[in-house]
Amino acid sequence: MSDATQLDPLDFPLHGSRLIEASAGTGKTFTIALLYVRLVLGARSAEDDAAFQRPLTPPEILVVTFTNAATQELRERIRARLVEAAGVFLQAPEAASDIDQASGAGCSGGPMPGMASVAPRDGFTAPPRNPADEATDQGGAGSAPTPHDPLLIGLRDQYDPASWSACARRLQLAAEWMDEAAVSTIHSWCYRMLREHAFDSGSLFSLNLENDQTELELQVVRDYWRSFYYPLGADELAAVVRHWPSPEALHAAVRDLMPECAALDSNAPPPTETVANAQRETAQRLAELKAPWPRWVEECEALFEEAARQKAFKGQSFNARSRANWLGALREWCQSDATWPGLTDAAWKRLTPQGMADIWLKGEPPNHPALAALEALQDELNALPAPYADLLTHAVHWCRARLDREQERRAEMGPNELLTHLDRALAGPNREALSAQIRRQFPVALVDEFQDTDPVQYRIFDCVYRIGENRSECGVFLIGDPKQAIYAFRGADIHTYLRARRDTAGRHVTLGTNFRSSTAMVEAVNRCFAFAETHPPGAFLFKESDGSNPVPFAAVAAKGRKDVLTRQGQPLPAMTLWQLDSDEPLSKSAYHGVMAERCASQMVELLNEGQGGLTGFRNAQGDLQPLKPSDMAVLVNGLGEARAIRQAL
Repeated sequence: MSDATQLDPLDFPLHGSRLIEASAGTGKTFTIALLYVRLVLGARSAEDDAAFQRPLTPPEILVVTFTNAATQELRERIRARLVEAAGVFLQAPEAASDIDQASGAGCSGGPMPGMASVAPRDGFTAPPRNPADEATDQGGAGSAPTPHDPLLIGLRDQYDPASWSACARRLQLAAEWMDEAAVSTIHSWCYRMLREHAFDSGSLFSLNLENDQTELELQVVRDYWRSFYYPLGADELAAVVRHWPSPEALHAAVRDLMPECAALDSNAPPPTETVANAQRETAQRLAELKAPWPRWVEECEALFEEAARQKAFKGQSFNARSRANWLGALREWCQSDATWPGLTDAAWKRLTPQGMADIWLKGEPPNHPALAALEALQDELNALPAPYADLLTHAVHWCRARLDREQERRAEMGPNELLTHLDRALAGPNREALSAQIRRQFPVALVDEFQDTDPVQYRIFDCVYRIGENRSECGVFLIGDPKQAIYAFRGADIHTYLRARRDTAGRHVTLGTNFRSSTAMVEAVNRCFAFAETHPPGAFLFKESDGSNPVPFAAVAAKGRKDVLTRQGQPLPAMTLWQLDSDEPLSKSAYHGVMAERCASQMVELLNEGQGGLTGFRNAQGDLQPLKPSDMAVLVNGLGEARAIRQAL
């Protein structure tokens, strides 16, 4: 099981590097907002080892997520949490009447920057006061704590009551400051860092961000095609177009590799040399493979004819016509320039030691070296020197360099270049100065949806915050779901997640309660994953036979729901597995059709019962909310399955 401990949001250390593993529905955004409140408030007392070394302002707390929509939602949730926390602190029965008298007691660090006693940091100024907020300052309507925020009440009670008014004021200012808060996508943040630290990052002071650079990339690839493929001869060009028949196809192969071109061999020869080398090596290897075959074909022909006269094998499985065609194809291959012999699948299977043993009737099956050689021949031919890797590597490096020059000439960058340029700057000669400046600007970073982080993004955060060193003067908290780190189609990289787990070893915590799903559903999912976890390779396919597991499964508890999905008065099982009635195997398309029909029929049956008041969600008072189409979702693996279920419905 997981080595992580349960996260206590009130005592979670707000310094160093830590990994927070949070499954779906476990209150990730709620937790981030509460940690943000604590970062704004500062230490609860002089002995508060869990707090950051000083209170922080919204522009100093970096919160990174991976979509613009998530950014906006996170900003508003944090703002609302700050306002709610301020209301809780304003309800203190013995709150000090004068903020100035309480500024040094509790809520360490005094007034927030922007108030009279402290100058603003990094060029930011406190936002102007809104008169409409004065009611909140005085504990007006909407500020009273509700029974649903025991954590905020608990947090308030850990501060000296004499400081509660000052804490409320700090929280209110932070809420007003959220429009300038450092809550952004990683691409937006990288863009900002390149502009604000242009000198140390080696970038232009004025940069235009172009989100879609497809046309510029295509122009670069077409330049490459004209420069290197037009001069090729017919044979060399044929070796190239076998892999990508057009500049557009080459662009599709090159574009995803350009951000990581530094990891590719930069000494790949140009296409003319690459193709010539591959053709020469292929011809030499083919000559070696074909050399014994003229003699072997003659020997096998005689051997099989003698065995046929003695009826030593099943004639219908190895008749005279098949023998003549197969041996003829091998004779033609070894005497020509062809790479592959024109053999059928049946020939590849039959002309092997096992293929002969399957049909042999009298005596020992033949043990001619040609049979073993043919069995290995497909692998030998597939392993022939191929120019693809070197051709692609050369194209990637050339196109990357040309694209950089074009972008510099135009003073623009694309989304991928934002990451790679900052990554390159943090690995360059000014890396110490640049990382120190960013670290001073953002002493604490919270990386939301961390499971979607790729190697470049992780290197950036690691260069700035030195994740493996667990530095106390800064904080970086990686929040993600390991169960989603396997989704490569979404950009996730499981090996980046594994590196983060290693770099934060001993500092893992988990959010252990699901607040979204029913108790029965959570228990069913836990059981499935836990069963897989007991056997190598484990639930996420990384468990070793010795029991070691870099990505262990952590079961979660459930808060449960107030309503229950019932059918004809009885709760429906949280998970139901369907299996085919017949043991006969089905093709993939037939299986999809059968299961889609079954799924559609079940959905229609439940919806009809919902209209009749027999199926729906029953609350604690016994009231039934009938099941509706909008209550249902169908998850599929691909478009083929989606089309099948849509057609069935």
